[in-house]
Amino acid sequence: MSAKTILMNEQLVQYLRKNSVREPEVLIELREETQKLPNSGMQISPEQGQLMSMLVKLVSARKIVEIGTFTGYSSTVMALAMPKEGKLIAFDISEEYTRTARIFWKKAGVDQQIKLVLGNAKESLKNFLQAGEQESIDLAFIDADKTSYIEYYECCLQLIRPGGLILVDNVLWGGQVADVSSQNKDTEALRVFNSKLSDDQRVDLCMVPIGDGLTIARKR
Repeated sequence: MSAKTILMNEQLVQYLRKNSVREPEVLIELREETQKLPNSGMQISPEQGQLMSMLVKLVSARKIVEIGTFTGYSSTVMALAMPKEGKLIAFDISEEYTRTARIFWKKAGVDQQIKLVLGNAKESLKNFLQAGEQESIDLAFIDADKTSYIEYYECCLQLIRPGGLILVDNVLWGGQVADVSSQNKDTEALRVFNSKLSDDQRVDLCMVPIGDGLTIARKR
């Protein structure tokens, strides 16, 4: 038993991954490919991916929305956790990075389950809502520009069915959210977002110190 969360050094992270993470070869290959990029830190960790896979299965998700796809690790891991008839709608602005995602979706055999929507995600989500998709989504994952998190969240809250989940990445932001000397716009946007959710009685809430911090919100 412990009254606080254990600190994870590299040795313990590797132990955790060895004894817990069941990562398919296609996801290992995707992680290695992404590591070649200068902004590879945008990719989620394999242990976070495994948690997200578990959550997809726990809520029996058959329809997922992802905001921010990058090279496709999170979308691939979630699609693999869904039944074959499941659908994932991925919103992203980058043709370059999602080109890698498309390659690995096909390698993983989930390309027919994923629909990529390129463009401004806020406008795309509004169009999605106008098409009558309210409360039709089982799970949403937000991992895009931090200054738009509140807008993404509010859209997702309309899209998610009662009992569905909204997952939000980077909520601990390398510890900067708790550092008063850090005043950049992304950090401040995350502070505002985290504070908003802590008071939001429309959801049940849990902030998990995995990866760069993952918030799990269950719509009541």
